[in-house]
Amino acid sequence: MLKMLLATALLFSQPLINEEVTQSHPNTRAYWESTGGVVWEAKTKEKLIALTFDDGPHPVYTPQISQLLEKYKARATFFVIGQRAESYKTLIQDLSKKGNEIANHTFSHPRLGRISKDKLLDEIKRTDDTIYSLTHKHTHLFRPPGGVYNEKIITTARTTSHLVVMWSWTQDTKDWSNPGAAKIANKVISHAKPGNIVLFHDSGGNRLQTVKAVEQILHDLTEQGYKFVTVSELLHKTGKNVPAHR
Repeated sequence: MLKMLLATALLFSQPLINEEVTQSHPNTRAYWESTGGVVWEAKTKEKLIALTFDDGPHPVYTPQISQLLEKYKARATFFVIGQRAESYKTLIQDLSKKGNEIANHTFSHPRLGRISKDKLLDEIKRTDDTIYSLTHKHTHLFRPPGGVYNEKIITTARTTSHLVVMWSWTQDTKDWSNPGAAKIANKVISHAKPGNIVLFHDSGGNRLQTVKAVEQILHDLTEQGYKFVTVSELLHKTGKNVPAHR
């Protein structure tokens, strides 16, 4: 009987202990969401989803994705590498003119584990300058390469008035591993919920599977009543106070 009482006490006390640690530890999602410094998704009942693409632009795959977005009257957010944006200026300009959002993914896609604060600031500012020179719009969204986040990265982004944007935990397509277009599409469609932020890549390798999956996703979820918006649109519509483009 005593063992049962002890086991019951442990069972009911454990979540409270974990919750307290989770809420206070500076390396957890719960902590950074509470500070407003990082977002993973939006809270809304409206059928809105933000598709995001990292590492581009790419001269082959980015235009194909852009055409699909236009076909389905959808918009997306492209977290671009500054160097690549400079190499493919017309692609960035075309994406922006079509209502897509161009956001910051550093200038050279460095490994962030050992990067200095000054180096990260330079990476962010150079990419900001490149994006503005091409679109005449300021971006206030930043996604760290590899999804790496810690206090240094987030506070550095904040000093340049950037919100760190991650993605819904159920919507990491892992398309970089080329698991097959059907598997990518099924993952997104089966887990789709209002307020999702979905992670894709439009560069960094062969992204034909991503293109095919995006077409299926746009078709199926549009039929289900979803609307595809940029990250800024999603957050503004759901009451998130994000600095607007000036």
